[in-house]
Amino acid sequence: MREASVTRQTAETEVTVELDLDGTGEADIATGVGFLDHMLHQIARHGMLDLKVRCEGDTHVDDHHSVEDTGIALGQALCEALGDKRGIRRYGECALPMDDALARAALDLSGRPYLVWEARLTSARIGTFDTELAREFFQALSVHGGVTLHVDLVRGVNAHHAVEAIFKAVARALRMAVEEDPRGGGRLPSTKEAL
Repeated sequence: MREASVTRQTAETEVTVELDLDGTGEADIATGVGFLDHMLHQIARHGMLDLKVRCEGDTHVDDHHSVEDTGIALGQALCEALGDKRGIRRYGECALPMDDALARAALDLSGRPYLVWEARLTSARIGTFDTELAREFFQALSVHGGVTLHVDLVRGVNAHHAVEAIFKAVARALRMAVEEDPRGGGRLPSTKEAL
């Protein structure tokens, strides 16, 4: 069973994430940050992951802690659900268009966290959501999930389309990477025999 449940509690937030890597894209999300909820639904549906997220955070300050800590907890759940990573594809990539926006994501479930973020957004806000928080979410996911992640926004006029294209591209790349490789024979996808 490639499932995990993680709870992270700090003075600023309490986050619970339940993740099933072999799901059907079902999502039950309530973070207190509306746009983040919308993006997590994209990760579940396009990543074909079953995802339940609850976050109680200090949104009276701003959304930063809730967004970052949700990324941390999701990264931790990803690590737990992947186990020893035997038999997975390991790598994933996607170029995803959404109207005016084109986003590319490439990732490696290497255990070596690294984020490359080349995404200039045209607006500082999407509704009440600070667009800088998109990068913070993926930084947290990368570090705590042990993911090397490259994100490129090739083009995009509308910031909502751009950020949504990024989330969908990462979801599709993640779906590819966590899938079991039918030709892999259950082996670890590394010549080092360690990830």
